[in-house]
Amino acid sequence: MSATEPMARSDSMRGDGSSRCGLLVVDKPAGVTSHDVVDRVRRRLRVRSAGHLGTLDPAASGLLLIAIGAATRCATVWQGGTKTYEGTARLGVVTSSQDLTGEILERHDVEVSESAVREASRAFVGETEQVPPMVSALKVRGQRLYRLALRGIEIERAPRRIRVEEWEWTGFDLPAARFRVRCAAGTYVRTLVHDLGRRLGCGAALQSLRRIRSEPFGLERAVTLRDLDDRSPDEVWERAGIDLDRALSVLPSAILDEEGARRIGFGAAAGVERVVAESSDPPIAPDAGPRSIAIRGPDGRLLALGEVRPDDADPTRLVAHPRTVFPWAVREGRP
Repeated sequence: MSATEPMARSDSMRGDGSSRCGLLVVDKPAGVTSHDVVDRVRRRLRVRSAGHLGTLDPAASGLLLIAIGAATRCATVWQGGTKTYEGTARLGVVTSSQDLTGEILERHDVEVSESAVREASRAFVGETEQVPPMVSALKVRGQRLYRLALRGIEIERAPRRIRVEEWEWTGFDLPAARFRVRCAAGTYVRTLVHDLGRRLGCGAALQSLRRIRSEPFGLERAVTLRDLDDRSPDEVWERAGIDLDRALSVLPSAILDEEGARRIGFGAAAGVERVVAESSDPPIAPDAGPRSIAIRGPDGRLLALGEVRPDDADPTRLVAHPRTVFPWAVREGRP
């Protein structure tokens, strides 16, 4: 190779010096923050880049996906999946945080029936609007709401569209009622419970919550914090790690030829040879979004995330436009 020829970086360069790159499935216990879990994973697996996909409140437990290495640059790919939770609602109380960790603001007698609870919850199934709680990680005008709440500040929050696919009640021991809810990303379950209590007229707060799925991922192969402490990094990754290539199989793939793969390494657009998708749905929609497709070389090797658009000169031809080029695919020098 001459000194002026562009050079592809080694596959071993994952962006943080680690050979582990992808998602780690963790079963978070109640009583620790999502950030605490990320710190523990970073130390135990000896990786520099890590971040969680979707905050779980400290009092909540269950599925927490940790992106590692170059996967941290792909977070939006997995954050929009439908979530499934199991929880317990406590009727008869209204709290400052909408769960039992907050200050109790009101107490009411609970004189509602199981059938009344089931009937009231039906109003929340489908598309509705929800005002985010003050005790949440949501940013408003650049500030986390929970930080404002800690200072005793409450600000107006605009309602947001949410979707609840299913709200099932699994047991009653009033004033406690157990449930399972399946909802779109961005839905606050504590607020669902709070709003249900308001509809029933007796108030309600979230007593416990556990996330069991974030499509397409579940708890089947998750590790606990004890596993992180007791097992070697290799054992942890073998049990609960999902390598980046497999984690991105949720996206359709744009397959390029050798010249296209070379161009992608420089961040340039390249013609698509064919599109491959595991789903039986239409494999791709042009202009679906900046990280809507995995871009791969002729051998299937993952190169980048991006989008496809029709070629301006020939609308029947698709062109891949990279938005995130992975470190091992980056080429140095000039195209």
